[in-house]
Amino acid sequence: MSDHARIKGHTVTRTVHIEASRDRVWEALTDPEVMVKWFGDAAGFAALEPGATGSIEWEDYGTFPIEITEVVPADSFGFRWSGIPAEALDEYSTHVRFTITDADTGTDVTVVESGFDTLPGGTRYRRDRLEQNREGWDVELDELAIFLEGADQ
Repeated sequence: MSDHARIKGHTVTRTVHIEASRDRVWEALTDPEVMVKWFGDAAGFAALEPGATGSIEWEDYGTFPIEITEVVPADSFGFRWSGIPAEALDEYSTHVRFTITDADTGTDVTVVESGFDTLPGGTRYRRDRLEQNREGWDVELDELAIFLEGADQ
């Protein structure tokens, strides 16, 4: 089993090993039709390129706007997103970056979420957001591994 997400400074980091190819992991991270099988209930963005905007929605939590910041096929994918349900990105947004690398017979996926240090609301609010998102990445990346390893290879 993979380690839990951890907080270091004002970032949340987690790496999981998934017995799936890099191409399948990339598709799960960047294709909205596949994303919703592990991350959110609805997802979409205008294009898979830096500057494109869209959103990820959870039925129980609301809609979170995103703006793609980095696309390096089969290597890294980054976006800014709202930390709370919102109409548009605002000062409460943080940055998420996924990197994927070959590892043994599968793929390692690392997520780093940063930007908590610039959030408004003071130290307690920032700490609460860090902890909520740390717990969130434990759940979401476990779901990614279960989805990819459970699907027909």
